[in-house]
Amino acid sequence: MPHSLISEIETKYIRSLVSREKRVDSRGLNDIRPITIECGIVEKANGSARVTLGNTKVIVGVKAEIGTPYPDTPNSGVITCAAEFIPMASPYFEPGPPNEEAVELARVVDRGIRESKMVDLEKLCIIPNEKVWILFVDIYIIDHAGNLFDASSLAAVSALLTTKIPRTEVEDGKVKILDERIPLPINNIPISLTFAKIDDQLCVDPILEEENVMDCRITIVYDVNNNLVAMQKGERGALTTQDIYKAVDLAETMTKEIREKYISPILKQEVS
Repeated sequence: MPHSLISEIETKYIRSLVSREKRVDSRGLNDIRPITIECGIVEKANGSARVTLGNTKVIVGVKAEIGTPYPDTPNSGVITCAAEFIPMASPYFEPGPPNEEAVELARVVDRGIRESKMVDLEKLCIIPNEKVWILFVDIYIIDHAGNLFDASSLAAVSALLTTKIPRTEVEDGKVKILDERIPLPINNIPISLTFAKIDDQLCVDPILEEENVMDCRITIVYDVNNNLVAMQKGERGALTTQDIYKAVDLAETMTKEIREKYISPILKQEVS
């Protein structure tokens, strides 16, 4: 049977289910797939986490290095995010430099972390104008089964929460790295929630099959104080004002639940 015919049948089937507020994997429109978070899985990284969201699997490693600050923020450390789509994760991924999707993913994750001011970057300054800590947040897609945005964001946040960097001292203008390791100065915990719009319905945490037929996508990020700190719309379809209000309201409630259920245990473990 031709692939285009299979695709057309699948599209009609998914849209038909969604119109009746049902989904391929038997979830409701506002149900999130099961989440598991494992921290400290990469021994040589300063911080790491593996997140499983349904069948989507993402690993994030954080590497801390001392470098030069940006000229416009001479007293602040630096966070930079990058995403790599490993070919074994999906038949649609190809080896080579990051494509537009990988760049968008990294930027959305970066924006949530940056706009929420999750890490106090000024406390990562060692010598103003000269030396600061630079945090490289590397996202690796291990298995793509949909909604890479939320899985990657959750993995990046979890990895940063468990990241430890060496304590430093400055003697005669030179940086001395000590044996002691200290956690990052954390101010906030951003959580993202992604919706796919299929016809006139919004589906939380879309799987890959739903992403293949969706009209558009919106990712919303809330911080620990229930402030909306970032939003990203993707694909060509349109969202109505009502769609946006609905997504914002759902995201405010559901990101809080995700934070309490999955991030709080990580914080308690770090404190203990």
